[in-house]
Amino acid sequence: MKMNKTEMVNGQMNAISNVYVIGDHDELKAMLQEQLSDSFDLKFITTSELKKVEAEIIIIASHGTSPADFTQIILAESPNSSIICVTGQEDFELLRNLNRLGVTDLFVIPGEELLLKERIEEMATNVQIVSQSLDQADGYKRGGGKVFSFYSGSGGVGKSLISSTFAQTLKLESTGKVLFIDLNLQFGGAEAYLGMESNRSIIDLIPVINELGEHHIRNVSETEENSELNVLISPKDAEMAEKITEDFVLRLIRASKRSFDFIIVDLPSWIDERSFIALEEANRIYYIMELNTVSLQVLKGVELLLNRLGIDSKDKIEIVLNYKAKDLELTQKDLERFVSYPVASEIRRDIKNVQSRINHGEPLRKEPQEKKLSPFSKDIHKWVHSMLK
Repeated sequence: MKMNKTEMVNGQMNAISNVYVIGDHDELKAMLQEQLSDSFDLKFITTSELKKVEAEIIIIASHGTSPADFTQIILAESPNSSIICVTGQEDFELLRNLNRLGVTDLFVIPGEELLLKERIEEMATNVQIVSQSLDQADGYKRGGGKVFSFYSGSGGVGKSLISSTFAQTLKLESTGKVLFIDLNLQFGGAEAYLGMESNRSIIDLIPVINELGEHHIRNVSETEENSELNVLISPKDAEMAEKITEDFVLRLIRASKRSFDFIIVDLPSWIDERSFIALEEANRIYYIMELNTVSLQVLKGVELLLNRLGIDSKDKIEIVLNYKAKDLELTQKDLERFVSYPVASEIRRDIKNVQSRINHGEPLRKEPQEKKLSPFSKDIHKWVHSMLK
């Protein structure tokens, strides 16, 4: 016998106080309200409100490719929620994409309202059941890949070297799947720091961008031989770079989150539509800078621009101080007087060791738990382990 809403609140299933609904399909949401409101307390929220609630069951009411996008957001923001998708018609491709994310509950309404109710009631009998969207292997969440965008408003601060070494170290020191994306589309550079050469580049994903999956990314990316880091190399061509649109970058990042645990994005020093997408999609922005007055002025300008663009820099940015040395004019305490962002890492000036490796076309890291690391590599190693903890 099915329980109504009052019986649920007073009985065994009172642990589920609300069923949350997210989506962009107004007609489907109206049907859910009509069909389920007598049995469940439906709460219609936006993705930005996910952090403010403890959602145990979330229904996605959407269509086309959007349900997979909504699922990724939920996996990142509310990983312990049980996810159900509803759609207006049979869609095998959607079901396949959801299955890749670990979501198996897809219902068509009108038509499957009773099955949908039964599934919600089944979930509600035990709120401790871990969402089917979790992949327990290695402790990482499928579809919940973390995006770290490396950015600086100043050129020449070592951003590409730091981001590529960070990605390589992260791969060497963890069991996670790591992807490095070089969005310095006109000139590239990261492949030189990783000692790699390739005729393939991120451009080769354009023909398949609308159905992009892990196998496409792995076919186009190069694998750094020491760490097995996957690298999407820049085309290093201004004309070819124009073919990369903001929609391409959005689809690439979201597809990468479905398949990789960590996505490291190296950005140019200017902000255009493509850089904006990578900054907006980032879980964390690592801002690379030197500790001097000019860098502080540039940081203030970047902060104002990001705020005007609607990117909440306060919750996303962490500072990485490069070229740390005893003869600097400012200290970290001086930095703290001007900005409130936390310092993720201080990386020592190590020109001799770094330049020698680069000149010989060798990456800075070659194996896990290396004993003879240069000061530069030691500082990044320490930073990566701190981030993983």
